[in-house]
Amino acid sequence: MHGSDRRVAPPRKVSTGPRQLVRKKRKPPNHHIRVVVVRFLLIAALVAAGLKLVQVQGFEAEALAAKAERQRMTEIDLPAHRGSILDRNGMELAFSVESRTLAFRPKAQRKDIDTYNENLEKDESDAKPLNFDTETENMARYMAAKLGGVVSKGELLGKLRKDTNFVYLAHNVEPALAREIQDKYPSVILEYRAEREYPGKTTAANIIGVANWRTEDRDATKHDLHGLAGLESLRDNQLAGKAGRQEVATELGDDGVFIPGTKRVWPAVDGSDLELTIDADLQYFLQQSLADYVATSQARGGSAVIMDAKNGEVYALANDKTFDPSATTGWNRDSMGNPAVGNMYEPGSVNKVVTALCAISQNVTSPLDVHQVEDSIQVSDRTIRDAWDHGTLPLTTTGIFAKSSNVGTLMLAQKCGQDEYAELLKKLGLGARTGVGLSGESPGSVPPRGQWSGSTFGNLPIGQGLAMTVLQMAGMYQALANDGVRVPPRAVAAVITPEGERIPEPKPTPVRVVDAKTAKTVRDMFRAVVQKAPNKNSGTGVPAALTGYQIAGKTGTAQQFDKAVGRYSQEKYWITFAGILPADNPRFVVGIMLDQPKYVGGPPEGKSAAPLFHDIASHLAQTYNIPLSKEQTPYLPLLLP
Repeated sequence: MHGSDRRVAPPRKVSTGPRQLVRKKRKPPNHHIRVVVVRFLLIAALVAAGLKLVQVQGFEAEALAAKAERQRMTEIDLPAHRGSILDRNGMELAFSVESRTLAFRPKAQRKDIDTYNENLEKDESDAKPLNFDTETENMARYMAAKLGGVVSKGELLGKLRKDTNFVYLAHNVEPALAREIQDKYPSVILEYRAEREYPGKTTAANIIGVANWRTEDRDATKHDLHGLAGLESLRDNQLAGKAGRQEVATELGDDGVFIPGTKRVWPAVDGSDLELTIDADLQYFLQQSLADYVATSQARGGSAVIMDAKNGEVYALANDKTFDPSATTGWNRDSMGNPAVGNMYEPGSVNKVVTALCAISQNVTSPLDVHQVEDSIQVSDRTIRDAWDHGTLPLTTTGIFAKSSNVGTLMLAQKCGQDEYAELLKKLGLGARTGVGLSGESPGSVPPRGQWSGSTFGNLPIGQGLAMTVLQMAGMYQALANDGVRVPPRAVAAVITPEGERIPEPKPTPVRVVDAKTAKTVRDMFRAVVQKAPNKNSGTGVPAALTGYQIAGKTGTAQQFDKAVGRYSQEKYWITFAGILPADNPRFVVGIMLDQPKYVGGPPEGKSAAPLFHDIASHLAQTYNIPLSKEQTPYLPLLLP
């Protein structure tokens, strides 16, 4: 101890081994709590499963069963056959034929070939690997030969190797040929198509219109033939019918193996046929004759119509411009309309028939009454002149219309009265659509009676200040031909159901315009329009005369309003003619309009449509074996010595 009683602590020993931790003594586990928790979880799971079972088997059983049914059902579209369009003799103007479109999936085919080759390597098969370029080369060669050069091998090869998911290869392929190609190359996809055929090409195209295969709807089941213009569009619902469908249960849902007894069918309802009043042969003749005359007269355009004089049925309705609905491309929208019913114009002197009917029906005058007609007349603030210079002329009532005197016509109109004249315009159907049953019809234009100014009645009787279509113009003369009864025109005669039942279209309501005596008197007066006689007693429409037949009609020359100068033009005209064949026993009414022919410095055809009427009347007389008139047209004095 070195001089001290204090004891020194021994030095600490440093542990060289692992430190031993002193753990607290744990309590034994509570197995009871664990068992309770597990039991609770099991019970909750069973309750949830039970509830789900109740939901599935109770509340959702029907919906789930329906879903399972749909998953194993294959739906097959049953296309409806589009109805045909027929002329009055049963000739098909438009009908449908079934076809196929060939398609291909280039990217999918490349992938399938790659997968096939990979499987060959894995299986160490002796089969030769496929080559996409070789396969498509063979396909293009085979299909080009089968399709008869419709699509070249090079064009097909370019499509088959295109870097795209889907491509169309060929259209309008006959179903049997398409199946033959698919049997050879199953990777070729076939799509159902129906093609519309128009055997007459441009014949009646402005009436029929066109239908083509439409695919703009995202629902592929709605892809079908639909009308684009004309009756094909206007009557699309009747022509198209309603597609059906067939559902068949399959073993695996998509393997195509049908389970017997599971087929359910909702049959397609085919479209109905339309029977027109049009005569296809006459329609072709009128189109050709009009187009030739428009070219000869150097006109901007023209329209013409031939109607039944008694019932108003339209036998032919033509425009100089048309289109070919059988072509798949190159349609000109301007040529697809129907100006004969859609374009209105000022009729000019053809409208003088209204004054004639009014004057005779009101007993204002008689055919041989003489009127002292000067070369001009004042109506309110306007001075109206005749088309030719003359002094005071002793014209008969017949002569006023046969010579087409504006002054004489206005003299008679003033005696007739404005209210009576306005009522006649209405009865003749002017200012309202005829209801012919064709698309794009114009109502024309007639100023309301309450809006007439002082000079209005100086315009209307001579065919200015109002507008009409060539169909409306012909309709006025149909009333004249039918003893004063106007029958609104119709172009569709009947609907023929898929079962073959012919259902006539509703008959139009006839309108009594004037009494039969008045109509016959005016009709007889208008025979003098085509009269050729000495001493200035010839009418304005002599070229319209047809040997052996009495012809009644009226020429028209209407100045076109020139907006650039704010007045009626001295060079731009509408040339019109309306005529009845034969006048003594009317069978047909013909209306013609030429738009801006070469009136000044042009050929004779540029000043009159009477020669065209003659050609049409001659064709009608021969085609329909119209009996000759019983007697020659009597001479009617127009101008007294």
